[in-house]
Amino acid sequence: MNQDQKKLIELAHTKMPFGKYKDRYLIDLPEYYVVWYNNKGFPNGLLGQQLQLVYELKLNGLEELIHNIKKRYPKL
Repeated sequence: MNQDQKKLIELAHTKMPFGKYKDRYLIDLPEYYVVWYNNKGFPNGLLGQQLQLVYELKLNGLEELIHNIKKRYPKL
């Protein structure tokens, strides 16, 4: 398994750690919220990178890809 695959699996199981949507999977965040982050600026670090990826996935209609990954690779 390569690094990109591992990142997608990790993303599929990552939840928002704070705020109004705390404990919601990143891929399940409302689109307007992710767009707001895109306009405001993503946080630094891994969370920011993951939110940027979620933004790109939502922009291109690929959320189902992450939902399928979550089903296929349950969190250990």
